[in-house]
Amino acid sequence: MAESKSGSGNEAGAASEGGAGRDPEAVSRFVEHFAAQLVEAGVPRMPARVFAALLASDTGALTSAQLGEQLQISPAAVSGAVRYLAQVHLVSREREPGSRRERYRVHSDQWYEALTNREAIMKRWEDALREGVASLGADSPAGRRLSETLAFFEFVEVEIEAIMARWRIHRDQLFGGD
Repeated sequence: MAESKSGSGNEAGAASEGGAGRDPEAVSRFVEHFAAQLVEAGVPRMPARVFAALLASDTGALTSAQLGEQLQISPAAVSGAVRYLAQVHLVSREREPGSRRERYRVHSDQWYEALTNREAIMKRWEDALREGVASLGADSPAGRRLSETLAFFEFVEVEIEAIMARWRIHRDQLFGGD
């Protein structure tokens, strides 16, 4: 079964940011500028570029070929970037209808998902810190330092839950419920 190189009708022109009246060079500048900001925050360069390109696409979904063409990167670079982004819950993979090709999608709640999925990691850190406090002794300088770090993570965990609840209400007021 031959696959169409142009993708589905919705995706046609997506790699060149085909929004009506949109300047492809301006879109490219935005993608590279936002990616640079993500890199400064610690995101690897290629995943940052792929994520920014997905954010800037009207559909929020592009194929590997579209990402490669838009960003002028190899299929292997796209694959590695998407693997990283999927692991940190910033993109998901989906099958292109009627095709064996995958496309990669960013969702409107990607920041929420990324933050809330950190909860499991924070729980593991908290467990490790509790063990450290018990091993080192709560009254030792190192034990007190670990206790303070544990208290910080516990505080952040509660605050993130409260912030995310307020965010859902705020988002619904701004953009309507899903």
